Amino acid sequence: MNVYPPGNRVTLLQCGAEFFPALEAAIDAALSEVRLETYILADDETGRRIAAAMKRAVLRGVAVRVVHDGFGSAGFLGNLGETMRQDGVEVAVFRPETWWNTFRRSRLRRLHRKLAMIDGRVAFVGGINLIDDLNMPDPRQPRFDYAVRVEGPLLEPIHAAMCELWARLHQHGIERLRAVMTAFPANTQAAGDHHAWFAFRDNVSRRRDIEREYLAAILAAKQDILIANAYFFPGRRFRRALLRARRRGVSVRLLLQGRQEYMLQHYATRALYGTLLDAGVEIHEYKRSFLHAKVAVVDGEWATVGSSNIDPFSLQLAREANVFVRDRGFAQSLQTSLERAILVDSEPVHQQRWGTRPLVDRVLTWVLYGVARSLMSVLGYGRN
Repeated sequence: MNVYPPGNRVTLLQCGAEFFPALEAAIDAALSEVRLETYILADDETGRRIAAAMKRAVLRGVAVRVVHDGFGSAGFLGNLGETMRQDGVEVAVFRPETWWNTFRRSRLRRLHRKLAMIDGRVAFVGGINLIDDLNMPDPRQPRFDYAVRVEGPLLEPIHAAMCELWARLHQHGIERLRAVMTAFPANTQAAGDHHAWFAFRDNVSRRRDIEREYLAAILAAKQDILIANAYFFPGRRFRRALLRARRRGVSVRLLLQGRQEYMLQHYATRALYGTLLDAGVEIHEYKRSFLHAKVAVVDGEWATVGSSNIDPFSLQLAREANVFVRDRGFAQSLQTSLERAILVDSEPVHQQRWGTRPLVDRVLTWVLYGVARSLMSVLGYGRN
C-alpha cells in the first residue's frame, strides 16, 4: 500500500445535491483558473448551471478550461459546448466520435474521471457527472453517488494530472506552449489532518494503480470490507482477494446496482452472486434509484471515493481517478452513509432464494455472463 501524505482536508459530498452547489460556489470564488474534466457534460439544468458559473468566471478574467469525453457526452451535449466556447470557455473533447474509429479497440479508451481544480487551491474528485441527478425514469430520485472536496498537498498530483491531459490534447506549436506556460501552480500547504493519496489510471504507466490500492486494502483487512460499486464485474484476482478475506473471517459487504440499467452488465454481475454468497459475502441491491457510487471502506479507517468502477472498462481501458483516505473520521462518515443506504434503500440478496430463482432468469444470467467473459478475454482482463 502506498504512503498517504498528511496535511489534507477531504470533505465528503453525497449526490448532486451537495456536489453541484459546492462546485458552483468554488467556481464563483475563482480568481485565476478553473479546470474541469468530466465524462458526461449535459445540456440540461445542471450542465447549464455550471456553465453559467464558468461564464461568470470568464467575465472576471479567469481562465476556464473544460475537457469532456467525446463518447460519454455525445448524446447529452446538445449546443452547450458551442455556447461555452462563445462565452470564452476553452473546451477540449477527449477522443471525439468519428466514423473511422467506430470499430477500433481504442474507441473504448474513454475519459471517465471527474475532476475539477480551482486556482490550485481546491479540487473535486468523484463519480458525479455534470448531468441532472434526476435524469432517469420514475420514481424521480437522485442517483446515489459521491464526490470529495480536497485541500492540501494532495492538490499537487491532481493538478499535475489535469495539466498533463490538457497539454496532451494541445500538442502542436503555440497551443502546447500556451498550455504548459499558463498552468496555475497548486497550493500544497497543509489544510487539515487527513492522510490521503491520489491515484489515476491511464493506458501508459499507471494502468493498475487504482486496482492495486484496492487489492492492498482488501488483503490487509482484518474486520470489515464494505464496497459500493455501480458496475461490479471484477477479474479473477479481485474476486480471489474478496474470497480470501472471507476465509480470514473478515466481513465482506457489497452494495450493488439493484435496477437494470445495462442488460449485459446487470446479468453478468449477477452470475457472480452464487460464489460470493456461498463464501458468506453479503450482497445488497440498491433499489431507491440508480446506484452510481464507486466507493469503499475497510476496517473503518481506510476509504476511497472516485470514478473507477470494478469492471473491465474502468480497470483496463478508461482514464479514472480516485482519492484514497486513511482517516477514521472520514471513513466512518462514508460507512455510516453506506450503511444507511443498505438499511433503508436496499434489499438483501438471500442465498437460499437466489438458488431457487426462475429458470429463465438463471439461463439469461449465464448466457450474458458468457458474452461478458468473451469480451473480457478480448480485452485481456480475464487473466487478471
